[in-house]
Amino acid sequence: MKKMKNEAALSKKAIQVGEKYALKRGYAGFSATMSANEKVEAIYRLLVLDKLVVALPADKEDLPNMKHKLALWIQKNLPKDDPLLQ
Repeated sequence: MKKMKNEAALSKKAIQVGEKYALKRGYAGFSATMSANEKVEAIYRLLVLDKLVVALPADKEDLPNMKHKLALWIQKNLPKDDPLLQ
């Protein structure tokens, strides 16, 4: 896994966008007490289920790799002129 430029900011943006996507999709599991790590896992699994992200191999399925996958997903879906891509 190669570290990306702005990966932390991209992951944070992916969580925000992923939450909105999940809510529109009917997922009602996000609460104010839910940790960011739990949100990452829930969003990752939903995106894999919807075939928007390719699933990680079972032995590589951990939090840093899930965050990386979310960062890649949002990077591909942001407009070309977005400041996070600079």
